[in-house]
Parts: sequence; structure tokens; C-alpha cells
Amino acid sequence: MDVRLQISMVFHLDKCIGCHTCSIACKNVWTDRKGAEYMWWNNVETKPGTGYPTAWEDQTKYKGGWEQKNGQPDLKMGGRVLRVLNIFHNPYLPKLDDYYEPWTYKYEDLFNAPEGADQPTARPISMVTGKYMNVEAGPNWDDDLGGSPIYAANDPNLEALTEEQRAELFEIERLVFFYLPRICNHCLNAACVAACPSGAIYKRGEDGIVLINQEVCRGWRMCVTACPYKKTFYNWSTGKSEKCILCFPRLETGQAPACFHSCVGRIRYLGALLYDADRLLDAMKVPDDKLVEAQRDLILDPFDREVIAEAMKNGIDEGAIEAAQRSPVYRYVKEWNLALPLHAEFRTLPMLFYVPPLLPVMAKSEDGLYDASNKELFSPIEKSRLPMEYMAKLFSGGNVDLVQYALKKQYAIRLFKRMETVGDIDHATVKRALEQVNTSEEEAEQIYRLTSLATMDERYVIPPSHREEAMQMLNDDTWAEKGEVGLGFRELPVRGA
Repeated sequence: MDVRLQISMVFHLDKCIGCHTCSIACKNVWTDRKGAEYMWWNNVETKPGTGYPTAWEDQTKYKGGWEQKNGQPDLKMGGRVLRVLNIFHNPYLPKLDDYYEPWTYKYEDLFNAPEGADQPTARPISMVTGKYMNVEAGPNWDDDLGGSPIYAANDPNLEALTEEQRAELFEIERLVFFYLPRICNHCLNAACVAACPSGAIYKRGEDGIVLINQEVCRGWRMCVTACPYKKTFYNWSTGKSEKCILCFPRLETGQAPACFHSCVGRIRYLGALLYDADRLLDAMKVPDDKLVEAQRDLILDPFDREVIAEAMKNGIDEGAIEAAQRSPVYRYVKEWNLALPLHAEFRTLPMLFYVPPLLPVMAKSEDGLYDASNKELFSPIEKSRLPMEYMAKLFSGGNVDLVQYALKKQYAIRLFKRMETVGDIDHATVKRALEQVNTSEEEAEQIYRLTSLATMDERYVIPPSHREEAMQMLNDDTWAEKGEVGLGFRELPVRGA
């Protein structure tokens, strides 16, 4: 058993209101600078929809992630020889049109325009060419257009649906959407790390955060292709690749990342997980519909004495183990089986998990009334407006049972609390619902409290970093690191360095 520690996240989609506050908080802190205009390390998409960059989930176009070849995982973008051949011409990179052409406005026209009959306006100008432009795309261009035949109909996840299901999905009575916030998944088996020819991308040993060394990066952009979530970006000004760093300078001082701290809906949870690195390869070899369960099996019980002993042998201190025991991520992912990884079939073992959203139920109009009543216990799940196959394509490698379980469990919790607060549901019905998802009333109360009433300290359980110990393992001369803070160096990255 090789016990490692990983900082992991859960996003509770049933609480996301799509306000984009997280995106703006991240933009203001990290990517509000030259060369990073088009970058959104945190973005919020509408599903069904094509996302940012356009159709990022379509790996026939972008060749991101891993695939099974002769029983072994291999990068979908090709082996080392092919990557060398593509080093000066990579056909699988997203283009500017796949992101969007960043723009600002010519605000001085508001103040300097000559007197006229009309109110002056600030026309958009390109941040690439500096010329006037027509805005035709943006990072959340299809925001709230879940029923749009232009955007939603091009969602790659609709491949999992039959023609009949697709036709039903876009009927006016069924129009539905939900929000999907995305950041780097800080994967256990990160494809970007494996693809980097310079060895610039690495996973920190002490907490599993994936970073790009700006002093080593040569800007080959293999990481941009390899990442199936398209969460590495190329900075045209510095000639380096960049990505979400999970605000590690904040984590090292016990503060939540900026996007977490600013989240209005309180949908974000952060905590530590212990996992067995010896079983990583085996977890990648299972069929797509077994990947989520294989990933869950990697996560170890932080209360198990044998796990604690092996963790301490690997240098994980008592404070970090105690943090793993209080981790909200462990509860949602492992104990309650409510949170699922996004696109497990990419086989990167992403460490950002999502609690799928409860969706409006299917109903019908009759005699001028919209009848949404149902007699069956879990009808709101089985008759939700988005087919379960679509949700399974997103969150469980196509395994419908896992998504249905997570949704039924959430619904059972709702019934339980409605019985307590409204009183229009009898106890026998609630008991039957909880039994069907193997949940007790005590656990239902715990899920409700962590979902609805949790304080910031309960949502963000940040283990002590002990960065000095990690540096001591890498470098005997720890005094050499003294005086370096933040990004670890004091000179701006430059092209060709």
C-alpha cells in the first residue's frame, strides 16, 4: 500500500445558480494580464451546451485524455514519436475561434465624442488586433440557452441519446438546463503531465496539486492537447503554458482558493483524500462503466489504523490525516456515494467531483393545467426532463445506475426534511425511500446539514501544508529557498527562457 494525500473538491450542482462570481474572482486574481485575456481557469457552462472551448468534450476532435491500447493506457494524442512529429504543427489544438477573440471597449469615446444627436457608445475592439470587431463568441456565449438548437443541440454528450430522446429533449415543454462550473481537476493520472516533453508539469508530492514550472516550460503546448478538459492554456505573451494552480499560495496559509471563497451558492467543498497509488494502473484498466467504482476503491478510509500507519510511513503527518478524517469530500464521494467525477471515461482519474443536480420532472398540459403530479415514489428522478443516459455520459462513464442512485438519495433526503418541516408526507413513505437508497435517518440528517447549513470551516477543511518538509525532501539546502514566496521566483517568465 502506497498511501498518498490529494487535495480534492466537490461541486454541488443542485446549489449552483450560475452567477459566475467564481469566474470573476479567479480572473481578477490570476488571469487579468497580457497574454491571458482569453483564459478562464474557472468558467461556468450551461448544459446541455457546447462549453468553453467549443465542444471540448469531443475527443475525436481534440484527442485529449487516455485510451486503452493492448490492455494498457496510452495517450489518445499518440505516442512519443507522433508527438515529436507534431511538435511544430499540432492539428489537435483548439484555435482562437474555439475559445473566442478577447475584446474590450473603446471607453474614451464615451467622454471624447463630439456633441451629437445620439448618445455616444463604446464600440468593442479586439484585444488581439486593436481594431473594431463584431463580438460573435465568448466564454459563456451559450449561457442559459439549454434548449437552443444552435448550441445545446451540438453538445457531444447527446450522442448517448436515441433520436427519439433527442427530439423529445428539444420540445418546448421539456426545455431544461443546469450549470456546470469547471476548474482544473488536478487528476491523479494527469494526461498533461504525461504529455509534457519538457517535464515542466508536475504533481506536488505533498498535496497532489498539478503545476507548471514557468522556468522549465518551453511552450510546446502538448499539455493543451493532452488535457481532455482543456484546462491548460497557452500564454502568447510569455510563450509559456498556464493553468489553475488551485490558489496554492492561499492553501499554504490555510485559506480557501479564490473561486471557493467567493462562491455565492456555497456549492464548493474542499478537503483531503488518502488514496493507494499502488492500484492506480489497475483502476485505469476497467471498462468505462466501472471506472467510477474503481476510482472510489482507490480512496482509503482515513480512520483505518493500517492506512494511518502506512500514511505516516510516507511522511503524511497527523494534522493532514486528521484533516482527511474531517474531509467533506470524503463524505460526499466515498461514504455517501453522492459525488461523481466528470467524464471518467477520459481515464485521468479527476479529483474534482460533482453532485448531479435534481432536475424538473416531466409533465403534460391538459385542460389548461400543467400536471406534474406522480404516484410512483421516485418518479421525479425516473421522469426527469434530461434523460439519465445524458447525465450518465457526463458523470459516470455511461453507468446509469450510479447517477440514479445519487439523484434518488438526494430526493429521499428532500422527502425526509419535508416530512419534518411541512408534514404532508407520512413517515412510512419516507422510511421506504431512505431504505431504497440504503440510508438511515441519522445519515440523512448529516447529508442535509453538510449540504444546506455547513459553515465555511466545514466546507473547506485544508490540511497543513508543511511546505518546508516537502522542499527538504527535494533539496538538502533548504536555506536556498529562503526568501522566495508566491510563484517561487521573482523574475517574470520570458519567451525562450
